[in-house]
Amino acid sequence: MEHFFSQSLEERFGPGYAGRVYTDAKVMPHEKLRYLSVVHVGFDGKDHLGELIVHEELALEVLDIFRELYDLRFPIEKIQLVSEYGYSDDLSMADNNSSGFNFRKVAETDQLSEHAFGRAIDINPQINPYILASGEVLPPSSLAYLDRESHAPGKILEGSPILEVFGKRGWFWGGDWTHIKDYHHFEKPAAWD
Repeated sequence: MEHFFSQSLEERFGPGYAGRVYTDAKVMPHEKLRYLSVVHVGFDGKDHLGELIVHEELALEVLDIFRELYDLRFPIEKIQLVSEYGYSDDLSMADNNSSGFNFRKVAETDQLSEHAFGRAIDINPQINPYILASGEVLPPSSLAYLDRESHAPGKILEGSPILEVFGKRGWFWGGDWTHIKDYHHFEKPAAWD
């Protein structure tokens, strides 16, 4: 069976799909989102099934990204839907969960995140912390990984192959940002953004 595939939310969850994936349908309609199944190498070196939701425009590209990460044997601890965490980004990050769509705002702002449009993916957030403009580090359990020179499985550092995998497809890395550093974050905003 093919483990890298895309489905509509209705195909994946059935007629009650709207109750399974939280969004403001006026801003981000369920019909514009796609469920993805991917295989990834876990921190234990074994193959694991993962699942995430992204914008329909990016679905096939994201499948290619995760196929390439799998071929590179890039370790990702887990990839689960944020609904498994009650849509809490804090809980998902603290569990080192890699994820895509989550209808939420950017931390410390009233602006919707690219995650709210299915156009962002976070990879190993505990190992790759988010350092806000205020200096706060998220998740708090990632303080041990602030040193960006030391290596750890799944850590995204300058020159890491994962940067090329996303970058050659036009995705931006939060580790390149100036005022904040979001080392686990990749995004590809819509062309009109």
